Amino acid sequence: MEDMNLPDLIDRFGDEDKCRAYLEELRWPEGVRCPRCDSEKVSRIVKRNQFDCDSCRYQFSVTAGTLFHDSHLPLRKWFLAIYLLAESKKGMSARQLGRTLGTSYKTAWYLAHRIRAAMGDDDQPLLRGIVEVDETFVGGRRIGAGRGRYRDEDNPPVAGVAERGGEVRLRVVRDRSKGTLHGFIREHVADEAEAIYTDEWIGYQGVGDEDTRHESVNHSAHEYVRADVHTNTVEGVWSLFKRGIVGSYHQISSKHLPAYLDEMEFRFNNRENPFLFRDTLLVLVHGETLPLKKLRSRLGTSSSASLRRPVRRA
Repeated sequence: MEDMNLPDLIDRFGDEDKCRAYLEELRWPEGVRCPRCDSEKVSRIVKRNQFDCDSCRYQFSVTAGTLFHDSHLPLRKWFLAIYLLAESKKGMSARQLGRTLGTSYKTAWYLAHRIRAAMGDDDQPLLRGIVEVDETFVGGRRIGAGRGRYRDEDNPPVAGVAERGGEVRLRVVRDRSKGTLHGFIREHVADEAEAIYTDEWIGYQGVGDEDTRHESVNHSAHEYVRADVHTNTVEGVWSLFKRGIVGSYHQISSKHLPAYLDEMEFRFNNRENPFLFRDTLLVLVHGETLPLKKLRSRLGTSSSASLRRPVRRA
């Protein structure tokens, strides 16, 4: 299903039977197996859209044990939501998603965050070659504050590293100190990386070694590119993310920020993937069940803190 557009999606998955058949194909490409005992001796209960394991007598559906489990939303709406979130370069707010799908805001919010939760990946390869590193404040800094400070504890800095022509890693970090930034780089960049390019911030000093050279551009002196030394790639990711906040979300909770970064990272890393919809579905099919209570706990929805869009001043 290469380079599928929205009309193609609607034509192909316009009813529940077609959606279930496709999920079954993705989950069990070699035939249905019992998720409890892994037996392939399974009978189909057609009228109930379920299966019955002949070995352990466990009855299950294609959505059992996946992120679709216990959802009362039709699968065709799930498919539409997955497509819209995966293909929208600057994201889509829960209110817009709800209007598009004809659901309540609460349903759309839960749906979007379930998809974002599946997009997070803790098992990622280290970045190599030439990598760019930069940090930013999603909500902007207080006017007059030094570069080493941020506005308040509810507006943490975010660090990003981008491999030239490859993937990015985006994370909320505690602060912009040398120890924090060096630890972030060690976590996501291979020891044998060719080069690390940054700006002039003192937190990056000493990040290079005998295997990896470190070069920087001096933004405070209006130096942005020197030969191939620049941080334009990772700064372009920040620009896209912030335009999404301004144009789509308007504001996001600081507790939810990691989830939105996971979504942005997943979409950027799959920017040239012609099978993006299929691969996003695969992530959800093999993702763990995420009840509303667990989702709220993970996202910390009790916090009222928010990250508002940056204010531009003349």
